[in-house]
Amino acid sequence: MIFEIENKKIHASDAGQGIDPSKETIVFLHGSGLSHIVWSLSEQFFSNKNFNVLSIDLPGHGNSEGPCLKTIEEIAEWLETFFSTLKLEKINLIGHSQGCLDILEYASKYSERLNKIIFVGGSYKMPVHPDLINLAENGDSDAVKLMMKWGYEGSKKFIGGNPVERIIQSPRDISEILAVDLKACNTYLNGLNAANTIQNPTLLIFGKLDKMVNLDNGHKFAELIKDSSTHVIENCGHMIMIEKAFEMRDKILEFLNK
Repeated sequence: MIFEIENKKIHASDAGQGIDPSKETIVFLHGSGLSHIVWSLSEQFFSNKNFNVLSIDLPGHGNSEGPCLKTIEEIAEWLETFFSTLKLEKINLIGHSQGCLDILEYASKYSERLNKIIFVGGSYKMPVHPDLINLAENGDSDAVKLMMKWGYEGSKKFIGGNPVERIIQSPRDISEILAVDLKACNTYLNGLNAANTIQNPTLLIFGKLDKMVNLDNGHKFAELIKDSSTHVIENCGHMIMIEKAFEMRDKILEFLNK
């Protein structure tokens, strides 16, 4: 679906079903440099379970017009504009990686619009190594290779190629999208305060072998959120919704149906 938000065309995948006001809605938020494609294994599953699904391409990403938003705070305000334009209420909000920071900031300001929150491979802070930011700013493909090295547990083979490499393909994708996102993560400092304000029922899902958000930091994050539960997936890295899609989906569905 294409929506007009602040005079820009914004794409959100809806599993071909549109929005039924009688159903609960799930909104998916992608991580740095990525797009709705990373949620493709989840969209149809939850649509078939009688939920509306919207997997958003944030401005400048995927099929949405740009430019990218430069801070987590800007993204949170943009999300409120998007949700209010669509008149969405009681949203179940699911984010991965940077998408978790987006949710944190959003939920600290607009919790009344949310039902439940699911953080996938997230934390309340996500510092980024300066070398990775420098590579990305220069449009160097080594930035993507470094992300993949850290993003997956072990050696992964993908039918049709690695989905992340299919999304981030050109030097322009790296310098104008990925670099902007990485800097947004690196400069976000309100996560601790935001996490302490969350009142919505929350599920946190971690990969036991995640090199980007290690489990110790994940547990610290969970302790900050009052009404939260945690699920750790064995033999899984950071790209949980691709590496262990079935287990992740089942746990989220169980949580949403409580």
